[in-house]
Amino acid sequence: MELSVIQADGGEGRTSVEVSDRAFGAQFNEALVHQVVTAYAAGARAGTRAQKNRSAVSGGGGKPWRQKGSGRARAGTRRSPLWRGGGKVFPASTQNFSQKVNRKMYRSALRSILSELIRQDRIVVLDEFDVSEPKTKMLVQRLDGLGAREALIVHESPSDNLWLAARNLPGVYVIDAATVDPVSLVSSEKVLCTVKALKALEERVQ
Repeated sequence: MELSVIQADGGEGRTSVEVSDRAFGAQFNEALVHQVVTAYAAGARAGTRAQKNRSAVSGGGGKPWRQKGSGRARAGTRRSPLWRGGGKVFPASTQNFSQKVNRKMYRSALRSILSELIRQDRIVVLDEFDVSEPKTKMLVQRLDGLGAREALIVHESPSDNLWLAARNLPGVYVIDAATVDPVSLVSSEKVLCTVKALKALEERVQ
């Protein structure tokens, strides 16, 4: 399969790059993509919420009043869930939301997503992409020239200038080709990818 390569500096003429049909021409497996994306998003959950039951709440060691004779309802502790300041009956606890996805499924899902993005013309392959200074304005001009004001920029080795120029732009994200994930790909309207990054992705998903 051949993909057109655009000159990022706006120069005339286009070249092409040969890529594997297995990596970028796969059928879209919606069920698999959904499973992998859901698992990836679940793994990002902190799962650190926690509440206290009656044994974890501080205090409440002494009996508030004697068992009989006061006219009030009997009570053994001030930390009963019925009392203000008491523990919860069924408290939330820390939880691990991660789901197991084996390597073969993960790579297959990435192939499926990348292939579908190419079919939808949402991947733009560039000969190179960088900015000479860490200026947001410079990056905006380059993105406007490509007609992609919001995009995921996949680079084989992002420079500090590119990271700094992009971090203040809503909808623009820079990611290393070695760490591209399914969620970033499916949630991006446009994916700008350098030739070297494309080759790195191809090697990753084979």
